[in-house]
Amino acid sequence: MAISSSSSQLSTTTRAPAFSGSNNGVCRLIGHGYRSRVNVFNLFMKPTTKRLLFLVKNVSTDSQSKITTNQQLGGDSIADLITYHADFAPHFSPHDFGPSKAYFATAQAVRDALLINWNATYDYYDKLNVKQAYYLSMEFLQGRALLNAVGNLGLSGAYADALLKHGYKLEKLATHEPDAALGNGGLGRLASCFLDSLATLNYPAWGYGLRYKYGLFKQLITKDGQEEVAENWLEMGNPWEIVRNDVRYPVKFYGKVVSGLHGERKWTGGEDIEAVAYDVPIPGYKTETTNNLRLWSTKVPSEDFDLSAFNSGDHTKANEALANAEKICYVLYPGDESVEGKILRLKQQYTLCSASLQDIIARFERRSGGKINWEEFPDKVAVQMNDTHPTLCIPELMRILIDLKGLSWNDAWNITQRTVAYTNHTVLPEALEKWSLELMMKLLPRHIEIIEKIDEELVSTIVSKYGSLDSAILDKKLKEMRILENVDLPPQFSDLFPKPKQNPVKKSKEELVIAGKVVKKDELKSEDTIVKKRTVPAEPKPEPPKMVRMANLCVVGGHAVNGVAEIHSEIVKDEVFNEFFKMWPEKFQNKTNGVTPRRWIRFCNPELSNIITHWTGSEDWVLNTENLAELAKFADNEDLQGQWRTAKRHNKMKLVSYLKEKTGYSVSPDAMFDIQVKRIHEYKRQLLNILGIVYRYKQMKEMSASERKEKFVPRVCIFGGKAFSTYVQAKRIVKFITDVGAKVNNDPEIGDLLKVVFVPDYNVSAAEVLIPASELSQHISTAGMEASGTSNMKFSMNGCILIGTLDGANVEIREEVGEDNFFLFGAEAHEIAGLRKERAEGKFVPDPRFEEVKEYVRSGTFGSNYDQLMGSLEGNEGFGRADYFLVGKDFPSYIECQEKVDEAYRNQKRWTRMSILNTAGSAKFSSDRTIREYAKDIWNISPVELWK
Repeated sequence: MAISSSSSQLSTTTRAPAFSGSNNGVCRLIGHGYRSRVNVFNLFMKPTTKRLLFLVKNVSTDSQSKITTNQQLGGDSIADLITYHADFAPHFSPHDFGPSKAYFATAQAVRDALLINWNATYDYYDKLNVKQAYYLSMEFLQGRALLNAVGNLGLSGAYADALLKHGYKLEKLATHEPDAALGNGGLGRLASCFLDSLATLNYPAWGYGLRYKYGLFKQLITKDGQEEVAENWLEMGNPWEIVRNDVRYPVKFYGKVVSGLHGERKWTGGEDIEAVAYDVPIPGYKTETTNNLRLWSTKVPSEDFDLSAFNSGDHTKANEALANAEKICYVLYPGDESVEGKILRLKQQYTLCSASLQDIIARFERRSGGKINWEEFPDKVAVQMNDTHPTLCIPELMRILIDLKGLSWNDAWNITQRTVAYTNHTVLPEALEKWSLELMMKLLPRHIEIIEKIDEELVSTIVSKYGSLDSAILDKKLKEMRILENVDLPPQFSDLFPKPKQNPVKKSKEELVIAGKVVKKDELKSEDTIVKKRTVPAEPKPEPPKMVRMANLCVVGGHAVNGVAEIHSEIVKDEVFNEFFKMWPEKFQNKTNGVTPRRWIRFCNPELSNIITHWTGSEDWVLNTENLAELAKFADNEDLQGQWRTAKRHNKMKLVSYLKEKTGYSVSPDAMFDIQVKRIHEYKRQLLNILGIVYRYKQMKEMSASERKEKFVPRVCIFGGKAFSTYVQAKRIVKFITDVGAKVNNDPEIGDLLKVVFVPDYNVSAAEVLIPASELSQHISTAGMEASGTSNMKFSMNGCILIGTLDGANVEIREEVGEDNFFLFGAEAHEIAGLRKERAEGKFVPDPRFEEVKEYVRSGTFGSNYDQLMGSLEGNEGFGRADYFLVGKDFPSYIECQEKVDEAYRNQKRWTRMSILNTAGSAKFSSDRTIREYAKDIWNISPVELWK
């Protein structure tokens, strides 16, 4: 099948017919090259190796047609298909069949199985012209695709058998697949879970993102802490993607805006690049629906290569246009300390928005046929902005509708607001993106014109609604709600407030100068007789920077704003966007996050999955997680408890081997596995965890061997996560954790009683080993600062018990699994502001145990150079001081809660019961539930189940 260059249509004009051979038929879906490739296959392969691969009817001509794929084929047929790809795919030399080549050939064989459903899905969507959702995200943290794909297709057994014939085990071969480096943390993992649920539940939806060549970075752990190198995930190619060279859209930067003869605005000149589509199939579980993730890569046409400059020796200049285009998709979240870094980030965000919207609009126009009614656009299209990164969707959709499609401002604004919705993922002020107005004016001049008008209309709305209020209240509302920050009001509103009195000019001051040095009066000595005076002019007060507040633009330009956990959504309404909530309460919703039970139990923890299936009576829980609640009935059953502990033990043994391979450390599977894996950030408080470990270690060192054994449960404390490359304090935390590990793990007095391990380059594949083996997981952020979290859900689903604060989704997990099955500590969200105020006023008195730990760290036991890290926990005010994240405040509660953990773990029957009840109570946290809520409450889309 082909993709139409003008509209990215999944064409139905080229479809392979059934092809019969002398033994079994060979039918491959390979587009225009079908016949020649089959002839080559027939020429070189023995008749006995040919198998029936695919048989497909044209669903575009019969909505009731049924597809038959190779899902019922045995290992022999699939083994032959793998052989075919190994022999004819031009990615590796023909001399051997090593693991990389075997993985690539296997992945291509699986992709063949996906291609039919993938193309047919969109033939069907096109035919029905259904409303479709589009999920725009800067991150999609997919993880490895092979096991997930064959699992969703129901082909795990068949592919395992086929690979054994080639001398490989499926699970082992899958480890040769690199993780797709398209994300970093929970934002990208959530997006990927959503794609899985959308396909599984048969919702018409696509994801849109960028195809990063080097990802965020690959993390190395050395004696100096974290080091970063570029990811190499694309070096051997990506067998799951298909480049659509005929699907490309122009994207412009810089230039100028001119007026046409009739007052229309036109953006001209500047720098032009092209966004090219790379498509990745997203198969649903036990359904034919296969949705699409479209990733954009950036380049320029060949004619932009300056051949004259190249031949004259200026090679850099010759390739400048291509280099500038390609670097947009080099790295996820490039450093933005420099102006160049800021420009690159903004280019990334605009490229995602512009290319995706052009593609969406082309699809809408094609499906509309000869008569396009733009008023129907929101009835056919739903655009979800995953955080503020895709905010430019709002002015870009306005630009396209007004400048290119000829709509009026009012019509375009009505369509835009009905189409776009926004998910907020943070309450941290620094994460609510703001861009320099000056920078945006240069890079996106037309969009700033549109944003200025949106801001002007917002001011008009606010004044109309609240103009009768006290001017100070109105002024406060405008300052909080405007999209443009530190920008004068539009001229028509300039008389709303009295002109502020001009600040009196500060008088110049005199300085005393002795021997060329400035001194203060009280520093003068009696012998200083020659004193010069000089006048120093007062420094002018700097103007605050003019900024564009992207989150405010999202709220104004969209029809829905949602938080991602109940407590987070309340904070969004009460604090982050309180003024907006008062004006438009109907916009605000909660959509508690979820994770896919396919990847996060069924495939990553097969032994536990089999136990769940046995005790719940069927495998229906994979699609209907409500059935997990059945486990609660058997929580005290000795047989179930025995099986549960055995499965956990086997998963721990796998992790023991993994840790040895990745870190060199040997750990005991008899110890409790205590895990904190997430992005390294001060608010996530990995520092609280490691200081608790230091306190534990210090106590151990002060005891005899028998006392240690009596008091402490053996623990393996595992950390993982990346610190952003320019986040100095986070990197100090990584260094501190690894230094503590180096000391503790080599202490013969402690032995297996305590180990501290930092897993390098934490990613989805690492999580799939760590989470099934976990027994205690730490989700200990400062209350009110974590929007939701999703790893807490994965751990709980896998029978891990959480220790945490009442923050994010912890609140709801504790409600679902039961208060007795969650270890709670720490201050609550409503207390945080008061505690920070108490600190600023010098009233906080630290616990002696906290002071003891800091002094122990400063003693040099774990090395030196921790003054800045410990200093951040001290003082009452100042940047990087005053313990903003309340580590010292929560430390006593935390270590006392850890004592309760030890006590519970000693009673394995009680602990196993708690573990079972965590899995039984995790039904709510399936992304299937979350997606159904988005589909019903925000997108207004319905499932489209193919061929029923």
